This record gives sequence, structure tokens and C-alpha cells, in this order.
Amino acid sequence: MPDQYLDVFLTKEDFMMRDMLRGFVDKEMMPVRQQIDEDKDHVIVRRILQGLTDLGLQKSPFPPEYGGMGAKSAVSAGILHEELSRGDSGICTACNVTGWAWIPAIAANNKAVLDRFAPEFTGKELRMGCFNMTEPGGPHGGGGCDIENLNLQGRKIRTIAKLEGDEWVLNGQKMWASNCGVADLYCMVCTTDPNLGDEGIALIYVPKDAKGISYGKDEHKAGMAGDKNHSMFLENVRVPKEWRAAGPKIDAELFHNNCVIGRLVTAAMAVGQAQGAFETVLKYTGDRIVADKPIRQHSIGAGILADMAIGIETARWSYLAAAWMYDHPEQYGPPMSQYMLSKTSIAKVYAADMAVSVTNKAMELMGSFGYVREYDVEKYWRDCKIIQLWEGGAQLGRLDVCRGYYDLNL
Repeated sequence: MPDQYLDVFLTKEDFMMRDMLRGFVDKEMMPVRQQIDEDKDHVIVRRILQGLTDLGLQKSPFPPEYGGMGAKSAVSAGILHEELSRGDSGICTACNVTGWAWIPAIAANNKAVLDRFAPEFTGKELRMGCFNMTEPGGPHGGGGCDIENLNLQGRKIRTIAKLEGDEWVLNGQKMWASNCGVADLYCMVCTTDPNLGDEGIALIYVPKDAKGISYGKDEHKAGMAGDKNHSMFLENVRVPKEWRAAGPKIDAELFHNNCVIGRLVTAAMAVGQAQGAFETVLKYTGDRIVADKPIRQHSIGAGILADMAIGIETARWSYLAAAWMYDHPEQYGPPMSQYMLSKTSIAKVYAADMAVSVTNKAMELMGSFGYVREYDVEKYWRDCKIIQLWEGGAQLGRLDVCRGYYDLNL
């Protein structure tokens, strides 16, 4: 597909990375993607994740002094997420949420966390991280997806971190986090006191073997089987005080930044899912003969395919534009600002809605072949609905869009 026009945003290195990942997806993921939903023990998933580790993805965000590549470009991250999600968005999530968990410590240059754990994550063996944010919703309005509502300033967080001497003591419960239950290291979103608002938000790193951690069942979801989600329970979990990402106020800014970048890469993932479904249905409608000619040569089929292409292209431009703005704070302001949250939310909401629409249209064009496992479209259809709903849900994203334009006190 001629897409060199993307050089408006992509560097030569971005094109090289994209082509490398596209080749990996076609060779290592596409032939086995129909087996992923049945891969309960993640044998296939971990093999693919190890392959991505061999390519250097795991170590890429770490500073060079720790053996990493110091990767920081949001544009590059978007392209990476799009390409991997074309193959399987669950595996994409399992791979890249590790980097999401590490962003706060790297941004804060937390030597204690980096010195202790970075050598493991920049080595040759697969390691997994988890950014553990969402909590169960309580009868008194605590936790839940209210944590992702930055307007509430962390006042609904119910995972409490108390400083006792030289240690943080954590108590609480989390759920829905990607890689939870299989991660080697957790970045826990906590509060020292819900009444302090943003001042109380604390991002604290907890290794998997910390005493006092237990897990619930693996959630059985409609899709995204390559991404494990367990509830997590913390009972008097103790870690050194130096394992907090930064400190009061700064941790809140780091948390806000993660929410912004999360919206951005979700948009890229949605584009990748839609692109994969579009490629599948484009081939099918070229081969399938109805009324003596291919489906895509009928005007109604061509019109549907055109709407799919329009949605994919505009969503791709939307997330790349937002990523470009994120990468140029000197021009557009700090990445964790309400302005950038609004711009990345536009990309996420639009791209996720587009992916749901495109995969639905693909199934309509393919008829019964659209909903059988053999043709993959039903998997894109199931997977993309999930990412439309995470990060506080489709409606919270819309509220965050409005907050970039006026004072919305919700």
C-alpha cells in the first residue's frame, strides 16, 4: 500500500521499525492468531512476546545507561501499537503495557527503581510489567473507573499507601489491569490520603514476590485473550520508600501523563484492528462472486468499503497528529495538560468508534464467513469493542474532550 505520505509525521527510522514489525506480525502472529483464544496457559502468547523481546521492544524505552534505547517518541509508539494490533491487540497490550508501567520511573529518573529492576527488563529474557490503576466500584462511590476521571483528582482511589519508617505499606484491591497476575513488576496507583486529591496520589513499584499479594481469577472476556486480567489484593504489602516514582504532586503529573499516552496508543490500536479487518474483507470481496461479479464491484459493496477506508485514514491522521503534538511540548504545552488529554481523547474516542463500525461493516460484507473463526474478522470485532470501553469508558473520553474547550465540572 503506498503510504509514504506518512512522512509528514514518520521518520526514516519509524518506517524501518514499521516494516520490521509488519514482517514479524505476518510471519509470527497471523498464522497462529486463531489459536490465541484457546491458549489458556499463554504458551503461544509468551513465545510471541519473547520474539518481540528479541527484537528489542522490551528494552527500547529504558535509558541507554541501563542497556535501553531511550525511546520517547509518541509517534513511534503509535506506529508500533498499530502494527502489532493488526496482528493481535491482546498481545500488543501484553507487550506494551510493560512500557506503560515503566514510564513514571523513567520520566522521574528514579535511580532506586531503575537500579533494582531495569537490568532484568533490558536483558534477553521476557519480563512483564503492569500499570495497576482501576479498582472495584464501591457502594460509597469509591474506586472504579472514577480513578481515570482526572477531574476527581484521585479522591476516589481506595488503595492506600502509608509510610511507616523507611517502607510504604499498601492495602487495597485492584482489577482489570493488563498483565495483572503474570507481571514481574507492578506500578500501583495509590493514595496516601484520598482527601488530599492530587497531592495524595502515589505511584509505587511493587515486585510480584512481595509478601501480602494475592490474585483473583483470570477474567474470561469476549476478546483480547492475549492480555491477562486478574483481580489483585494487597494486604500490608511493604516496599522501600524509594520505590515511589517521585513524590507529592509529581506523581499526579506522571499519572496524568500515563492517562494521556494511554488514550493515544489506544487510538493507534483501534486503527490497527480496523486495518486488519479491512485487509481481510478487501481480499474476500475481490474473490467472492455475487450476481456474476466480485462483491466489491457492486456499487453498494464499493460504498461500504469506501466508508471503511475513510474511517481508517482519518483516524490514523488523528492519532498521528495528537502524537506529534505530544512529542513537541515546546510548541503545544506539557503532555499531561488538559489540552493534550482532550486531543488524545478525540483520537481515542473517534478511532475506537470507527473500529467498531468498520469491523461490523466487514462482517456485513462477508455474511456468514464474517462470524466464523477461520476468517479472523469476528476476532477483530470482539477485540475492538473492549478497547472502546477501557480507560474509563467511551463516555468519560467524551467528557475529557469537552474539558479541552470549556470548564466542564463533572
